[in-house]
Amino acid sequence: MSVAVIQARSVERLVTGQPTSDGAGVKLTRVLTNEWQQRLDPFLMLDHFGSAEASDYIAGFPDHPHRGFETVTYMLQGRMRHRDSRGNEGLLKNGDVQWMTAGRGLIHSEMPEQEEGVMEGFQLWLNLPSHLKMCDPKYQDIPNAQLPRAHPASGVEVTVIGGSVDGTAGPIQSEHTQPQFWDMHFHTEPATFEQALPMGHHAFIYVYRGSVQVLGGTGPQQVSAERMAILSMGDGLRLQASAGSKAILLAGKPLREPIAQYGPFVMNNRQQLMEAVEDFRAGRLS
Repeated sequence: MSVAVIQARSVERLVTGQPTSDGAGVKLTRVLTNEWQQRLDPFLMLDHFGSAEASDYIAGFPDHPHRGFETVTYMLQGRMRHRDSRGNEGLLKNGDVQWMTAGRGLIHSEMPEQEEGVMEGFQLWLNLPSHLKMCDPKYQDIPNAQLPRAHPASGVEVTVIGGSVDGTAGPIQSEHTQPQFWDMHFHTEPATFEQALPMGHHAFIYVYRGSVQVLGGTGPQQVSAERMAILSMGDGLRLQASAGSKAILLAGKPLREPIAQYGPFVMNNRQQLMEAVEDFRAGRLS
């Protein structure tokens, strides 16, 4: 049984993602950009990629380095092969999740294993606290069949990737940032979903199908597809949506530490970034 929400979060701001490309030219929408890193700490970046045109994704993401944070990749549709400098390899398919802790550093690639059809998903960058930025890298593939589903209300199904919903815990758990990562599907109309969230956690939703109403203290606020809603502080979330709507919720405990980023390296200061670049050039990220 979920805890009753007393102070439901409202929409503080609506954000439109920025169309861009990354890797070897993969077209995507950068939903959470550097501009919002402090406000949405511990989250650093969220990309939404999705296209039925092979030319938009076929070149993939060849070998590139990371240091100082974690990535969570959630593949809605498609096939993507991961390989890294520590010998890890895995194939992400429909509904699968990959959780990678870059830590002190590694080099990896993410390449499509399809030449036609839809490829769609999300990649989240999650910060690490300063004392873990140089930890040993880790890698975990989580097949879709191992992702738990919660049914917290009639007509609502939530795939729990991180954190928990209505007592159902997802596989991604961290005591430092306590991330909540939910994929919410609304099957009937109207379907209402209410869930507690820690008061001090930063949170946002991103609607990727249909539209969702945030039922906060300031009244209903509509969030349409391809919009991110930064949520005010509160003790929980109350949503209502039309049938067929889908959205992800991300919430986490802020680290409140300095953020210094240079491309694929996220540290706490400029000196650490310079060391990361030098280690990469010297072949020490392996």
